[in-house]
Amino acid sequence: MRRRKFVVLLGGAAAAWPLMARAQRPGMPVIGFLSGRSLASDAHLVTAFRQGLNETGYVEGRNVQIEFSWAEGQFDRLRVMAADLVDRRVAAIFAAGMDAAVRGVRTVITTTPTVFATGGDPVGLGLVASLNRPTGNATAVTVIAAELMPKRMELLRELIASATFVAVLVNPNDANAASYTRDAQVAAGNLGLQVRVVHAGAEADFDTAFATLVKAGASALLVTVNTLFITKREKLLALAARHAVPAMYDRREFPAAGGLMSYGANIAEQYRQGGVYIGKILGGAKPADLPVLQPTKFELVINLKTAKALGLAVPPTLLARADEVIE
Repeated sequence: MRRRKFVVLLGGAAAAWPLMARAQRPGMPVIGFLSGRSLASDAHLVTAFRQGLNETGYVEGRNVQIEFSWAEGQFDRLRVMAADLVDRRVAAIFAAGMDAAVRGVRTVITTTPTVFATGGDPVGLGLVASLNRPTGNATAVTVIAAELMPKRMELLRELIASATFVAVLVNPNDANAASYTRDAQVAAGNLGLQVRVVHAGAEADFDTAFATLVKAGASALLVTVNTLFITKREKLLALAARHAVPAMYDRREFPAAGGLMSYGANIAEQYRQGGVYIGKILGGAKPADLPVLQPTKFELVINLKTAKALGLAVPPTLLARADEVIE
């Protein structure tokens, strides 16, 4: 009976493990790493984050501990997970992969020093008061995704000169959904393109979204920045290949996994910078004194093998401008 009781208790503890604090070493600061995505998809980004911490003199296990909380795409869990980290009085929080739920998380984290990694406008999302003077307990590292919409549309048109109609995939639950839709319509209009916005708020919606854009006769697809799309990128890539739809994405992880093309900031660099900011906060800096960091370099990545499979001849001028060509 004692053994049975122990097994039952152990099973309950395992189920609650993501929200439990590990044993803490006395005198060692603990930081929270809160993400709407998963370790399976973001392991390389965790490595970049640790690198940033190391640059400021903090090494996990030596003079700092990291408590990881992964929502695995279940964004409704993020508020509870954020509250758990606050209750444990962690020294600082790095919050990423949660634009769809970031406003809710922000209302929970009101005093703990926090660095948000976001793909949208931190001011518009209500994370900070201004880019130069964030004020309050939070600052951010952003990849200003919305502002890159015109360039992504332009590159897609350059690759497919015959394109007249482009579909844009948007998660309607994303805090940036309205701005993504507006920016896509303006960018397409400036290039003389018709645009059709298709929605997918869950992985179960992907098949319907592709069926809609294929039936509508879209020449290409532009996938907006969203945690769901990033976490479930294998499914998106498989559908794009099955329906032979040329698609533009926001980060190299997509073409690296078989997608056609991406243009955007280096996300690993964003996480490295986030680690640097967390290290500075541990060293005594206040988030209000750390201006929001924006990318200074954007990378164009083209998967030449995928282009050939789609029957696309990539213009030499476009290849020459690519930062990376995957063959």
